Amino acid sequence: MPPWNVHRLPSAEDKNILVTGGNAGIGYFVAEQLASVGAVVVLGSRDAAKAAAAMAAIQSRVPAARLSHLPLNLAEPATLKSSVDALELDRLDAVVCNAGVSLDHPRRSETQDGHELMFATNHLGHFALTGWLAPLLSAAPAGRVVTTGSFVAKTARLDLDDLQVTRDYQAKDAYARSKLAQMLFGFELDRRLRAAGHTVLSVVAHPGGALDSLTPSRPPVHLRTAGQRLRGLPAGVLLQGKHSAAWPAVRAVLDPSVRGGQLWGPRMAGLRGKPRLEPVRGVLADTALAAHLWTASVHLTGVDPFG
Repeated sequence: MPPWNVHRLPSAEDKNILVTGGNAGIGYFVAEQLASVGAVVVLGSRDAAKAAAAMAAIQSRVPAARLSHLPLNLAEPATLKSSVDALELDRLDAVVCNAGVSLDHPRRSETQDGHELMFATNHLGHFALTGWLAPLLSAAPAGRVVTTGSFVAKTARLDLDDLQVTRDYQAKDAYARSKLAQMLFGFELDRRLRAAGHTVLSVVAHPGGALDSLTPSRPPVHLRTAGQRLRGLPAGVLLQGKHSAAWPAVRAVLDPSVRGGQLWGPRMAGLRGKPRLEPVRGVLADTALAAHLWTASVHLTGVDPFG
């Protein structure tokens, strides 16, 4: 295989790819980069106006881009079946489970179903969505589920008796737990797919450290002033913009050498740079924890992906 070049991606002509949260942030750049090489990109977003703005921004750079919007509210897993039913596709070559919410206020928030908001959106929503997408992914020659985790998940700890973080709630800790749950799901999904002989792959990626001040403008989705750019330059030694943070997920979708169960992240200390393969170890390799989380997630959502 030739060396992977983030600026010369292989063709994705006619591949159907759903990117959750593709209307903003890292998800926007995942969608833009995939559209630039011919993919048919579906932006999963609960906000139609933001999705329209993102599609306009992509088409200003990729005039031939083929884009659509899928209304998607990951905070309410019970609504996701009807969303998937609205997809007018005969197959789905990949889903990038990218959307997420990160809260910083000290008060715990819940969804209408009574789930802690970050755990519900980041993990349970993608868990259920993947289950409803299973027939479309299975219909593709080599479907892929790419789960976007976070660097902070590597040091998080899950309490199986308190997945909803009802005790000793701290926003940063709850966010890290939700991203750990998401990554454990990605690895456990691949183990189950392999055991069942499925052709669908499950791959996990994380973006490293990404700042708006290091991210190029994409009006009207993101505007960066000259002052912001200058103030962000020192951080560029360790961190990167969201356009670069999209690279691991894009590689996980497009690289034919990628295998299920792998973890892809930025090359330099896991924080910035071109995507590389990382070892799966520590809590991420805890198969018993992942299996227990899977059982709990089935109970909470009523969905058993590929089950």
